[in-house]
Amino acid sequence: MECTVKWVDGMAFLAETGSNHTVMMDGAPDAGGRNLAPRPMELLLAGAGGCTAFDVVLILKKGRHAIDGCEVTLKAERAEIEPKVFTRIHLHYRVTGKNLKPETVARAIQLSKEKYCSATIMLGQTAEITYDFEIIEA
Repeated sequence: MECTVKWVDGMAFLAETGSNHTVMMDGAPDAGGRNLAPRPMELLLAGAGGCTAFDVVLILKKGRHAIDGCEVTLKAERAEIEPKVFTRIHLHYRVTGKNLKPETVARAIQLSKEKYCSATIMLGQTAEITYDFEIIEA
């Protein structure tokens, strides 16, 4: 996996991934940015949400469960001093489908948390990661 990050101007940076996609990042105005794009730490949190959502959808689909949607809301706290690592992250999953059983959804989330989601497992080295979920009948 590769990525190149180039300074654009001010505190804006452009990342080009190995799969030839680009992502813009910018800093807050008080740090010299113009608030034109997400902060790097926001993208890290978004990546963790995408990673675990990917796992949950894939696990439920492989189990042939009728999943129609998956949304993860993440709320994080950071350390007060440098390095301002994530110290707590709470994930709230909203899984939509037909006749989904709570134990099945819980197992998919647990597998992501403990085995498959590289991002949350890595972030779990500095942050306490908690989760809850709700099932919405489609």
